[in-house]
Amino acid sequence: MGDIGLGSIPIEYIHIGMSISYSQTITDSDIKGFAGLTGDYNPVHVDEMYAADSRFGRRIAHGLLTAGFFSALFGTRLPGPGCVYVSQNLNFKRPVYIGDTVVATVKVTSVDVSSKRVLFETTCTVKNKTVTDGVAEIFIPGNKAKSK
Repeated sequence: MGDIGLGSIPIEYIHIGMSISYSQTITDSDIKGFAGLTGDYNPVHVDEMYAADSRFGRRIAHGLLTAGFFSALFGTRLPGPGCVYVSQNLNFKRPVYIGDTVVATVKVTSVDVSSKRVLFETTCTVKNKTVTDGVAEIFIPGNKAKSK
């Protein structure tokens, strides 16, 4: 695509169907780090004995930990640096366990050039089964002209 400079991919280059994915294997450190960062010490995430007696049978990752991969994709890949994450709805469908490899994918479903907004289908899967899905709205600011 060539060098488009720093910032997001210009909205004129974004089209329906574009997608990008990222994968990450969830570790104990990821869960503990997320708990520490957010203050969410729900024992189903951090306490092995508690989680063993839960409906999940063992510790699970925070839903927002996996959904956070969407933000990484938007902010670094599609559309890239400078975009603004406007909204996101989420559906948590299945638990994610330590050792699971999560594949996060964002796919363009709508482009509104006049408002500089793009809608994305957002999906996280583990072993090809959806664990989280939703829809995100991203604003892509125009490139600022450099003044001398």
